[in-house]
Amino acid sequence: MTQTTADGAAPPNSAAEPATPLRRRRVHPAWIVAGVTFVTMLGASAFRSVPSVLIDPLHTEFGWSHGTIGLAMSINMTLFGLMSPFAAALMDRFGIRPVVTIALLLVAAGSGLTVFMSSVWQLMLCWGLLVGVGTGSMSMAFVATVSTRWFVARRGLVSGVLTAAGATGQLIFLPLIAMLSENHGWRTAAITASLAATAVVPLVLLLMRDHPHDLGIRAYGATDADPGPPPASRTGNSAVVALRGLRLATQTPVFWLLAGGFAICGATTNGLIGTHFIPAAHDHGMPITVAASLLALVGVFDIIGTIASGWLTDRYDPRMLLVIYYLGRGLSLLALPSLMSPHTQPTTWVFILFYGLDWVATVPPTVALCREHFGISTPVVFGWVFASHQLGAAAAASGAGFLRDGNGSYDMAFQTGAGLCVLAAVLSLLVTRPAMAKLEAAPLESELR
Repeated sequence: MTQTTADGAAPPNSAAEPATPLRRRRVHPAWIVAGVTFVTMLGASAFRSVPSVLIDPLHTEFGWSHGTIGLAMSINMTLFGLMSPFAAALMDRFGIRPVVTIALLLVAAGSGLTVFMSSVWQLMLCWGLLVGVGTGSMSMAFVATVSTRWFVARRGLVSGVLTAAGATGQLIFLPLIAMLSENHGWRTAAITASLAATAVVPLVLLLMRDHPHDLGIRAYGATDADPGPPPASRTGNSAVVALRGLRLATQTPVFWLLAGGFAICGATTNGLIGTHFIPAAHDHGMPITVAASLLALVGVFDIIGTIASGWLTDRYDPRMLLVIYYLGRGLSLLALPSLMSPHTQPTTWVFILFYGLDWVATVPPTVALCREHFGISTPVVFGWVFASHQLGAAAAASGAGFLRDGNGSYDMAFQTGAGLCVLAAVLSLLVTRPAMAKLEAAPLESELR
């Protein structure tokens, strides 16, 4: 019976790879691919820092309402989500490297072209279409593809770390974007985001690989009992594969439960806090740069929270983790209106700490539940689950903006978000137990192969 080394490589007598070079490897190539993925998502997230900082500057310069600007972000978030399953299928068909390279160039183009815009339709085109398609091609389905193909051991931890890159990068860029916008104008901030996305392209071209089998090795931690997924077939229409995955997944109740909970996750992170926290704080007299710095701290704590969530997902019931995360987030949103003030207070720091730890801690357990139920079809199916995340974010981005225009404050938006979090906790609790997952995974995998 064939054995494997500790890093997932095949033994010297295996036909899968030559013995000497790989036995001398100190770092399994999976970690290099994960590192490139981390940096890629970090660079691509630079643009996603721009919109929340620039709502007030664009309102001042062009007279566009919060609702109109929020609508552009809704288009962005909708495409960001809807592109995810198609991107996963495209990565199966053409490989990770070309898909990610084109996506980064779309983000760079969309961000750079905003400096020339003067009409609302141009805002929708640049912020909505170009950046939405580009960032959607490097979203959580990208994380699911890399973690599923390259890792058998430490999948939860890796998915947590890579998720943190996307969410944290977006928030960490906020102080820089806010400073550039305030001191040099919003166009300088947009150009900076464009350059950040472009700078990652050479790294992807040089170091990204599609599958362990391309290097003649197994995934990290692979064994004969669990060798990891086979290479993609490189055949078939990517759109058909993505749509077939949706059709089959929607026949299982667990898909709707996960998608519903994840839609609320998107509404209460990217859509509500990610887009509207800065203008909401500014409504209470807080300078934009201070509010942006606070939101960046959410990103710092998110690194800790998401990695810890990945570690916990490898050890505990992911459903219970989701229940805890959503209930805690709901309590934080309920308290937020009373914490807003012109200056930071101890209670403000408590909100930033907790919301940061909880920001996208939901991703590792959600990916784990998808993997239990849908097996090797996880990237495509999770792409559709993530699409629901962004549809929820899109609804909150525009809805919260219109509530602010109508009521003069964001209080109702935060209270609505708190109620939705309770619903998400209930949906997570209703997900079937792992013993039932195998019954649902088999027919889906056989039809998608």
